[in-house]
Amino acid sequence: MKSRKFKFQDGRGGSALALRVTPRSRKNEVTQFLSDGTVNVKLTAPPINGKVNIALIKLLAKNLKVKQSEIEIIAGKKGRNKLVSIYGLDSETVHRRISGLITKSK
Repeated sequence: MKSRKFKFQDGRGGSALALRVTPRSRKNEVTQFLSDGTVNVKLTAPPINGKVNIALIKLLAKNLKVKQSEIEIIAGKKGRNKLVSIYGLDSETVHRRISGLITKSK
């Protein structure tokens, strides 16, 4: 996997983050920050007919405390590496909430 330099980014209406998704896992969880700053997410959904993307949006919306409509996969809809935009939250808030999820899962 190529090293990516972005982590959490502020945008006009919110922030963006890089994710690495593992489908067909035992449970839905945000597990860790990878060495390149990407957030690793495990999902129970299979990578068929967009089910992983739906599960990812539901998981992020619930845990980041935003509406599902405020989350958009802007790159990587068919791959494991995704870039997700979160409208209405700045990068500092997203980082803090993601970090809290990782701490809880350990």
